[in-house]
Parts: sequence; C-alpha cells; structure tokens
Amino acid sequence: MPAMTDRERSSAATYTPVLRRFPDPEALGRAAARDIAAAITRRLETRPEVRMIFAAAPSQEAALRALAAQPGVDWTRVTAFHMDEYLGLDDGAPQRFGAWLRRTFFDRVPLGAVHLIDPDAPPEAYARPLAAAPIDITCLGIGVNGHLAFNDPPADLDDPAPVKVVELDEVCRRQQVDDGCFATLAEVPERAITLTVPALLSAEEVFCMVPGARKRDAVTAALRGPIGGHLPASALRTHPRCVVYVDEGSAPR
Repeated sequence: MPAMTDRERSSAATYTPVLRRFPDPEALGRAAARDIAAAITRRLETRPEVRMIFAAAPSQEAALRALAAQPGVDWTRVTAFHMDEYLGLDDGAPQRFGAWLRRTFFDRVPLGAVHLIDPDAPPEAYARPLAAAPIDITCLGIGVNGHLAFNDPPADLDDPAPVKVVELDEVCRRQQVDDGCFATLAEVPERAITLTVPALLSAEEVFCMVPGARKRDAVTAALRGPIGGHLPASALRTHPRCVVYVDEGSAPR
C-alpha cells in the first residue's frame, strides 16, 4: 500500500494528545516522572518486562533525574534503548547520546538491559534487538524544527525502516549549539543514526517532555497544524496514547 499524502493523513483518524502544563521545567519533569513510573509499574503487574526508548537531550534531564528517584520501580525488569546517535564523534566524546544517557539515567538505576546504538555498525544491527519484542513506552521531546529523534523535516511518517542514517539540517545542528552541547556549529556532526517516526510511535504509550520557550512554535504547530512530514512532531496526533508536557515557555499559543 502506498504511503499516505499529508492531506490524506490529516483527514484520517487522529487523536488529541493529553496536554499537561506546568510552571517550570522542574515541575514538568517531576510530574512526567511520576506518570512514567506509574506506567512502568502498571505494566510489570501483568508482564515479565517493560521495553522503553529514551531521548537524550537537555530538555529531558529534569524528567530523567526525577524518574531515577521514583520509588518502587523494578528497574531490573526494564530494557532500555536510546533513539539516536551522532556519526563521526570520537568514542569518548561527551556529546555522544549514549554517554549522556548513561551519565544522566542509565547508570543511576539497575536496568535489566541497555541497548546503545553503535555508530560504527549498520542500522540493521540496532534494529534487531529493537524488533525482538514490542516497545511499551517511548519517552521523547520535540526539536525546535519539529523533529522527533533525528527525523528532521521533511520526514517520512511511514518510513518502512525502523533505523536509518540521516543528514542533519542546519536548524537541528544549531539547536545542539544553543543547548550548550557544542561550542560552534562546525563541531556538530552532519550525519546521525536514528529510529524512524514509525519505530518511535510503535510504543503502546508515548510521553513527550517539551520545556522551553524556543519550542513554543514547534509545539503549537505539532498540536494544532496539519499532520505531515513538514513537521514530524505532528505525527504525535496519530498515536492514541500520547501525553505532552509543557511549561509556561513552551505552552502552545
């Protein structure tokens, strides 16, 4: 079956994500962490493990820090994946997303298993453990250009590949400088490996944490504009169980 056009997708069945608004990023992170922990615990009552995908970005730090401190979560039954990684950075580069997630979250809880993207391996190598069983929960954010993971616009919302190599656009690369991850645009890699939009949204439940005034336009367009690859985050409205957390800066207009 051919992929839908943006017009066809906008007229197809869509959902209204739950929108939760908080005064600041810390309050946002605490609330999201409570909700995510409850979702994990609820699933572990009826299944042997929970499989989760995590984003690596400063916008996710408050939620992940609070999630690591949540009581009563059996992390030994949680398998973790991360959703994107730069190509071309040195193995020890602190900007690598796998390293960031280890520092921020993965090494702070006793996870049952952690699968990190190897930028030197083909995308298919990461797709295999990802496809071994269904994904339960995806925790992500929205980029200033509306990207999900490293799916910059225009993105294929029906991409048949679960993982692929992409070229990063300048807006996305500039965000990495503005976030303080790199000193200059020239230092930001031009290529990355990423989970595709369908892979991210294959999860049963999606938690999207988007603090900061620089994200307001993207959040507004994602929740209220047409659905299509011109703004990948608009695909969140095709998921039946998505919660979007915003603060005063990022709340939609």
